[in-house]
Amino acid sequence: MTTSDDVKDVKKAPAKDPWDLPDVSGLVVGVLGGTGDQGRGLAYRLAKAGQKVIIGSRAAERARTAAEELGLGIEGLDNAECARRSDIVIVAVPWDGHAKTLEALREELAGKLVVDCVNPLGFDKQGAYALKPEEGSAAQQAAALLPDSRVTAAFHHLSAVLLSDPEIEEIDTDVMVLGEKRADTDIVQALAGRIPGMRGVFAGRLRNAHQVESLVANLISVNRRHKAHAGLRVTDV
Repeated sequence: MTTSDDVKDVKKAPAKDPWDLPDVSGLVVGVLGGTGDQGRGLAYRLAKAGQKVIIGSRAAERARTAAEELGLGIEGLDNAECARRSDIVIVAVPWDGHAKTLEALREELAGKLVVDCVNPLGFDKQGAYALKPEEGSAAQQAAALLPDSRVTAAFHHLSAVLLSDPEIEEIDTDVMVLGEKRADTDIVQALAGRIPGMRGVFAGRLRNAHQVESLVANLISVNRRHKAHAGLRVTDV
């Protein structure tokens, strides 16, 4: 019989070091929307860091052309084949095509770790402003459309200009990573950390994705006023 003294003698397991992250160097990363500015920039940076990268597009020929221009061993395929051949799939498509793209790839993305970096934004004469999808955020929409995938959210606040500039060796920024399972967010944090100067920081569950996506509208305003390519740094972690 267990006594109160026995319970007192049980020591709690030490908390896991948040920076003890897995080795992701052998994983294949697919980028849906890899011919757009953000997707192309992410593909370039990850491939330059030694990751195997596949660019996906609705048109395979367009993806192949972009891949050839980038080099670094990047492949270009249609979206479905890109999803099938990748271990991690980054969704970097325009917001207005987000739902349609994911609906069409539900089967190919089943069982995959999906990283949504789409920012639902509107633009008018006053500048950029955040849109709020019915599900709450682009990431939550992805989770609803992909019930058999492991959906996370990250890479929202990166400048496509900086990502694509070969003269820039390091990108000084943190990446907010959101998701439901620690094993998945740890993988995404580790992937972000493959890019020199970049660090992945856990920022909560998917229900908190809306404010992360929305912050891009503020960064656009910063960039326009200061003629900059602003990112984020989280202090004291």
